[in-house]
Amino acid sequence: MDIGFETIGNATLIFHDRKPVLVTDPWIKGSAYFGSWTLAHQIPDEQMESIKNCDFVWISHGHPDHLSSESLRLLSNKKILLPDHVGGRIFQGFKEDGYDVHVLKDRVWNKITDRIKIMSICDYNQDAVLLVEINGHLVVNTNDASDHGWQYFVKKVIRNYDVSFLLSLSGFGDADMINFFDENGSRITPSAAGRPPVGKTIAARTEMFGARYFIPFSSMHRYQRRDSVWANQYTTSLEDYAKGFESKSSAILPAYVKYDCINDRMEKINPPETPPVVFDPEYFGDYWEEPLERGDVAKLEKYFKSISHIEQFLDYINARVGGKDNFIEFNRQKFKKGITFEAPRHSLMVAVEYEIFDDMLIGNFMKTTLHGKWGKSGLYPDFTPFVAKYADNGRAKTQEELISYFEEYKRRCFFDFVRHRFQQKAIETFRFYFPRDSELYQLAERAYYAIRKVL
Repeated sequence: MDIGFETIGNATLIFHDRKPVLVTDPWIKGSAYFGSWTLAHQIPDEQMESIKNCDFVWISHGHPDHLSSESLRLLSNKKILLPDHVGGRIFQGFKEDGYDVHVLKDRVWNKITDRIKIMSICDYNQDAVLLVEINGHLVVNTNDASDHGWQYFVKKVIRNYDVSFLLSLSGFGDADMINFFDENGSRITPSAAGRPPVGKTIAARTEMFGARYFIPFSSMHRYQRRDSVWANQYTTSLEDYAKGFESKSSAILPAYVKYDCINDRMEKINPPETPPVVFDPEYFGDYWEEPLERGDVAKLEKYFKSISHIEQFLDYINARVGGKDNFIEFNRQKFKKGITFEAPRHSLMVAVEYEIFDDMLIGNFMKTTLHGKWGKSGLYPDFTPFVAKYADNGRAKTQEELISYFEEYKRRCFFDFVRHRFQQKAIETFRFYFPRDSELYQLAERAYYAIRKVL
């Protein structure tokens, strides 16, 4: 390929300018989320060779299906490019491991070849977007990122290009904690079971951004642990993405493609599916009957109590390990609202030690029970963002650190930040009362995209 791009794997883009130049989020080896996830499709030799020959690697955020340590060992001689995330945790980790790592200033174009330039945009949810101008075309890689203040800016950039591609996480919604149980111990059917036509939302989103093409992205995984394979019934197949897609201004392409940016020619890539092998959790060091060891409860308490926001909305967290309850108390007087996390000791303590609790949530082998009064959004907006995003990745745990954290993002782009925070409050209020699988929620989501398109 003279100049163009390929999509492969889970969230991997390969850009070519006479040779392979840039690869994004190369999860090309190993599993993710304590062995729970594997790639849905294998990476063909041709694309694997291109990935290994790239000069630059861009990493969007810290989830292991994007920042894969096993994969990056194969690319240790490359220039690592990072978004300018507040807290700098990923940058420091790469630096300590001896990588050639560079932080890209927000919303600034960087030329990497004569015909390719890139722009990185990070947000306060510790996600990031990459814009790539390649031979007069625009590729918008939003991977896992939902709008946290960058949407209006990106839409304005897209308007400058006749040919643009939007790549984004989509699907039925299994790529988050869906392993919820009621207080009687019965699993709560996730909203993903409704399997609403994914294409409807994709079409609305693509039109709202003003992009010509949509490419399914960042959701090509399968569960492989014996205690998480139950969730495979809620994953999104390659055929599901186009169902319900109707648009007069945009089109949906296959998930895996080669795109020639000189002749505007698309060729479908047909990688083989990953063989359906199921691993026992013990293979990854997890023994469900193993109890906590002496000192583990103190470590759990130190971890959760260091995140000051938790005590403002939660009375307790119960870590049920090896069949035994271990309570971490925040408000002994009330003791009405709480969470029970039932998990094997090994992965739980690794997640706490390395401050990667999102890996426990997204792996969907940990069982979660909510006690007391919660909204339809469950662990959002008060638990997951404050623990996994702001504290673990953003290093903002105390109220003072949180203020500084948000002030920095506000300083970078004041009007976009303030506008988004106002909109987000309204959205969170709506989600508190209406579940994602309700008809009203689906209608409101499509109306939201239609209104944003007009605005």
